[in-house]
Parts: sequence; C-alpha cells; structure tokens
Amino acid sequence: MSYELGQGTGPLSGVKIVEIAGIGPGPHAAMILADLGADVIRIERPGGGMFGGGNHDVLTRGRPSVAMDLKNPAAVATVLDLIEGADVLIEGMRPGAIERLGLGPEDCWARNPRLVFGRMTGWGQDGPWSQAAGHDMNYIAITGALHGLGQDRARPHFPGNLLGDFGGGSTYLVIGVLAALLEARVSGKGQVVDAAIVDGTAHLNAMATTLHAVGVASDRRVSGLLDGGTPYYDIYETADARHVSVGSLEPQFYAELVRLLEIDLPDRNDPANLPAIRAGLTARFLEKTQADWAEIFDGTDACVAPIVTMPEAYEHPHLVARGTFVESDGMTQPAPAPRFSRTVSSITMAPGGPGAHTREALAAWGVADVDALIDSGAATQA
Repeated sequence: MSYELGQGTGPLSGVKIVEIAGIGPGPHAAMILADLGADVIRIERPGGGMFGGGNHDVLTRGRPSVAMDLKNPAAVATVLDLIEGADVLIEGMRPGAIERLGLGPEDCWARNPRLVFGRMTGWGQDGPWSQAAGHDMNYIAITGALHGLGQDRARPHFPGNLLGDFGGGSTYLVIGVLAALLEARVSGKGQVVDAAIVDGTAHLNAMATTLHAVGVASDRRVSGLLDGGTPYYDIYETADARHVSVGSLEPQFYAELVRLLEIDLPDRNDPANLPAIRAGLTARFLEKTQADWAEIFDGTDACVAPIVTMPEAYEHPHLVARGTFVESDGMTQPAPAPRFSRTVSSITMAPGGPGAHTREALAAWGVADVDALIDSGAATQA
C-alpha cells in the first residue's frame, strides 16, 4: 500500500501525533484527532492487544499501524526519532510504565521540548489507586455518576462503557491535548496532560453537583426530573414490544405530546396526578406500534423519538440527510464530528491490523533503513 503524510483535510492538518497504542479511550481520542486532520502514527505491540478488531476496528481508522517491540532498544530509539518531529504523544499505560521503557516525558522533552504528552488513565497519574487495575464502571462508580443511573430503584445500571471511557476519558484527553497544543505554540514548551477518567466523569457530571448543592437532587433513583421520576421524561413500550423515548419537559412540548396522543390527562403541575399521567401514557403508547408513533411524532415539538437498533440508526431519515453515518472501505461507521464549514474533516485510512503499515509509515515519517529494523525484530511488518 502507499502511505503519505499530509492527507488529512480537517483543521488539525499539519499536526503530527505519535500514539502508543492502548485500548478504549486512548484509541478513540487518536481517532478523533486523525479525523480532524492530524497525522497520527499508531505504535502497537506485534500481534496487537486483546481488544483489537483489526480491519474492522473503527477506533483505529485514519492512521497507519506500526508494530514495534518497545522492549527492544532499537524500537525505543526509533520512537524517540518520531517524537523529535511530532507535536503530541498519546499513551495509556499505567503510571510509570512508559518511563521504564525510556519514553517518559523527560526522555521525550530531551529530544523535543515542545512536545505535548497526553496520558490517558482511569485513576490518574497519582493517588492511592493510581497503580490499580480498573474499568469504566469502576471509575464512574466512585465519582457518584453510576449510583443514579437507570430506572430501577433496586440497583443502578451502567451504560456500557460510554460514560467513563469515552465521555469522561477520550473527550477530556482531546480537550486537554488541544489546549496544551495551543499553549505550546505560544510558549514553545510542552507539558503533560493528565487525563483521568475519574476527573473527566466528575467534571462531566457538574450538573448533578449543582442539583445536590441547591437541595433538589435525591440519592434515590427514579425520583428526579431526568431519571424517569417524571412520566413525561421516560421510556414507553409500544404495541409491538418496542419502545419510544418521551422528553416533553417544557409545558408547550408537553401540550403537543398530549394533543398528538389524543388523550385526556390531569394537570401535571399537581404531583398527586403523576401516577395517573404515567398510567395514561403507558396505556396509550401500547395501542400503536413504534412505527405508527414515529410517523405521528415525526418532526414535531413533542420531543418523542423511537428507540432504534444500530442498523436502524444507519437508515434513520434525519441521520441519512445529515450524513451522520458514512460508508467507508466497505463499512458503515460514524462520520467525523464535529463539522467545520471550511476545513472539512475526512476519513483518510481504513482500519488495519497491527503492523499493517510498518514499512510505509516509518518511511513516510523519515525513519532510515526500516528494513534493518524489521530484520532485527525491533519492528514487524504484518
């Protein structure tokens, strides 16, 4: 295959990033940055990790995969050569691990003092749990975010790994990297971005801290405005055992809901009426299929939308019209986001397995005698 630098069309075109491959939020952050136009080179261990999806791993799109044995001094020296010409490094190892490889911040700044060093962890670079293993649900558990999730008073329910890994994790890593990159262009100095999922999730949950501070939040699930405690912000089953989401919070939107449902409901401003309202909505939605209700509420201000599967999302008329999902290299996948009016983002490369682009990518980044690295075992071409 042929790989060249400078193929990105987004606003980060010209930015060069070295990614030390991890799982989950680290790759997602690198995908976002690549979508935005940065030249990202992904350094993976030969054979990849346990969660790698190879040619179907959308989180690895937009950048070449280089397989290197970072326990080999020649591989470490090569990564330092890449870093010398880069703007950003992203890594997601446990604190101290990359230092032991000889690729810590001080090692990198000795070669490139303006390098932004982005670190993605669950617990953060310090604190009593910084060396402990963990996953998304653990991180959101201790920040107070998981406790209130779900419409089951008996137990909380976790939302896959969206809230911690990607909401509080990769999103905040990208924010931090971009902010530090702007500052480095003024000061000429890099710095560490300590992106911890616990920090990002707590920050993401700022509205909940506000509600607790003013005394309107409860630690009991299904008791508030946005957690299913009110019947006009909840999920309802339809006649075909599917579901719709109802978010008619404001009075005018609620009035539109009632009008389109063609139903009489008691005054919602009287808390004593809420059970009757819920019963009325439950019974009414069971009278028609999800498709019927979707047609009735299509494009209205009632704030009702069908709950669809991923394949159905690909075909939803609104998302089709916006191009929210795109076909790229034989796969349906999310389009780059957000959108820009002038420097339009694009997907520049299909996902590839570990080491799929070692020879081409290292050569494009200016590494000399790539064949010698491969012959020595420091690098691997898949």
